[in-house]
Amino acid sequence: MNNLTACPLDCYDACAINQSDGKLKALKHGHTQGFLCPHLNHYEKYEQISQPRYMGKEISLDEALIKFKEILAATNRDEILHYRGFGNFGLMQGVTDHFFASHGAILTDGSLCDGAGEAGIIAGRGSNKNMPLSEIAKSEVVLFWGRNPHVTNSHILPLLEGKTIIVIDPVKTKIAKIAELYIQIKPHTDISLAMLLCRFLHIHNGCDTEFLEEYASEFEEYYELTQGIRIKATLEEMDVTLGQIGKILELVKNKKVAIVCGVGVQKYSDGADVLRAIDAFAVMLGLFGKEGCGVAYLGNSKEGITSPFNTKAKRVSKVNTEFDNYKTVFIQGSNPLSQMPNSLRVKESLSKVEKIVYFGLYENETSEAAHLIIPAKSFLHKNDIRTSYSHNALMKMNRVRESDSGISEYDLSSYLCREFGIEIESEEFYLSHFASFGIQKTDSSYAVREREEIPYKNGFDTKTKEFQFLEELDIVPTQEDSLFLITPKSSRSLNSQFKREESVYMHPSLGFNENEEVTISSACGSVKLKAKNCDDIREDCVLIYSGTKGVNNLTSSKHSLEGKNAIFQEEKVKVARG
Repeated sequence: MNNLTACPLDCYDACAINQSDGKLKALKHGHTQGFLCPHLNHYEKYEQISQPRYMGKEISLDEALIKFKEILAATNRDEILHYRGFGNFGLMQGVTDHFFASHGAILTDGSLCDGAGEAGIIAGRGSNKNMPLSEIAKSEVVLFWGRNPHVTNSHILPLLEGKTIIVIDPVKTKIAKIAELYIQIKPHTDISLAMLLCRFLHIHNGCDTEFLEEYASEFEEYYELTQGIRIKATLEEMDVTLGQIGKILELVKNKKVAIVCGVGVQKYSDGADVLRAIDAFAVMLGLFGKEGCGVAYLGNSKEGITSPFNTKAKRVSKVNTEFDNYKTVFIQGSNPLSQMPNSLRVKESLSKVEKIVYFGLYENETSEAAHLIIPAKSFLHKNDIRTSYSHNALMKMNRVRESDSGISEYDLSSYLCREFGIEIESEEFYLSHFASFGIQKTDSSYAVREREEIPYKNGFDTKTKEFQFLEELDIVPTQEDSLFLITPKSSRSLNSQFKREESVYMHPSLGFNENEEVTISSACGSVKLKAKNCDDIREDCVLIYSGTKGVNNLTSSKHSLEGKNAIFQEEKVKVARG
């Protein structure tokens, strides 16, 4: 049995793993560089579901499969919903889509994570090709814009040695404390800062005019759009100074610059415009198509790969799914009762579903509400292939251990296809199909064949091969009498997996005592949490980590204007004692 595999978790790094003496260890070569993140180091300490259940009673796996078949057979096909999470990047995860699409069920689309930002990137560049880690390693300046690498992207840290670090973030993160320049920007003002940077770059003749004339010829029109911003009022609104803007421009001048963006900057209705404006700043600097330069966000993890599965189906939004429109809901690798926005609405909607089938690894709010629970196999107990939204590697996830509990996505789908007369290829066929998109590199690793190490070397992927700037400015105003809600990743949990947070973090000036119970409320609902004081947070913000129980009582189920994305930080909140 091959001892090499890869991390299945939803993060930028997608680490390579070697199982040695029954323990998970990092490979010393490649971007993993000999260490694993805390989630993987403690992966096996968290108890996983081992026994299927139906209506609260433990049953065998065979009984669970028969019960699932009976539930599906008794439900009209257009009253079946397949709600699949995307937090595991094994490509075989999508085989369940093949069964449900072929069966005539309803699937989902949209994003709980990065869809608005991706929509903005595609509108400007024509595609979402990410700046890989290998190119960030060659940069001279790294600007972390809303990205907290110590928590979400720890394997980028060794690449930062000797580089100039700039951080723009409402929270004074660990990387901000060692940065050459830190700007504690007011939330939801990133688009204004990006546009002002373009304006002053143009004023001071800092633009890469040769690049712009060839690949972004409408830059003068965009400069005129930035002139519509009132400088003094906007600086006050952002809580940024002219001196700080000047310092950014000084630090990036004539340098190889990587702008590394987090998803928090686009968790708003106008999130697409935010990333498009940040991209525009990179374009004005001429950062695309050059070694060590570019913008790193979340690339398309399936870029350059064609799915062999049938996924043609009617779809509904993943953000505001009306579960009560269906009699049977199959939930795979997801915890919508925690992670979907507007949890109170989701709870009410799911409570009206006749049969909820939960297929996953861990107990959570959704497994507690399910009628039938089918345990999944972990990545250690099945074969798969994964890609990444941060680098170009194509990594084999070999089965490194045997397990009698749970069932893999392929085996579940194969059983259902057989029972319902749907064609399906062998597991080996699909694995070989995905592997065929890889090409071996000089260091013996594999990368996705069609991905570019330096994206956009020959222009952008728009019809004109030129970058498309924003053509109008429509900055969404914010309420002044309440607090901004920030919902970043936690270092102890991954969304609702592992050790989940139980507190709300606020600046001491708000006057709450440590561990005091407080009620946080928004227009959507409320949640009670313990107060934690933290000097690293702005006075006009509260921070509740993603995965904290009840945090999405506060969030809206409305979509972003583009990208069908959840807008987790759109609603402002108030905090009261008790």
